[in-house]
Amino acid sequence: MLQGHAKIVDFIAAAEGVTGRKKLQKMIYIMKKLDIPFQEKYEFHIYGPYSEELTARVEELCDMGFLSETLEDKGSYVQYKYSVTEEGQEFRKVLGKSILDNPLTAGKLNAKSGRFLELTATLLYFDHLNRQEQIDKLHVVKGKLNFTTAEIDEAFAFIEELSS
Repeated sequence: MLQGHAKIVDFIAAAEGVTGRKKLQKMIYIMKKLDIPFQEKYEFHIYGPYSEELTARVEELCDMGFLSETLEDKGSYVQYKYSVTEEGQEFRKVLGKSILDNPLTAGKLNAKSGRFLELTATLLYFDHLNRQEQIDKLHVVKGKLNFTTAEIDEAFAFIEELSS
């Protein structure tokens, strides 16, 4: 019943914590697109793929004491940092084994910026299109972010790296 919750805890533990709600959303979405069995449904939102279910599950995990959420005041905005508690480490054992074939993948995602993950997740959201159509769609829905050709190429290379 709480299998979906345990998967989120497992992922955050493998990433050694995640700073940023948007970043967590994009990381889980990218993993889902790479066939990691996350159940959360995503829709396209202002910052790219977004899951209300993931937001609700993370809140529940914080309420249950399996995740800790700390606020970091960045002056003009507040950032949330998620880490797994000792109780969360015990709860994670519900899975039996990690959902990640390679736990280093979580670290690779965590090392990227929220902007880069938003770009990557958006390209993956349109992965049913050919590459040029994906790029065209990206410029329509994310035009204000002015992604460069180099950034887009880096995102495609990153997707390829994660897929292999």
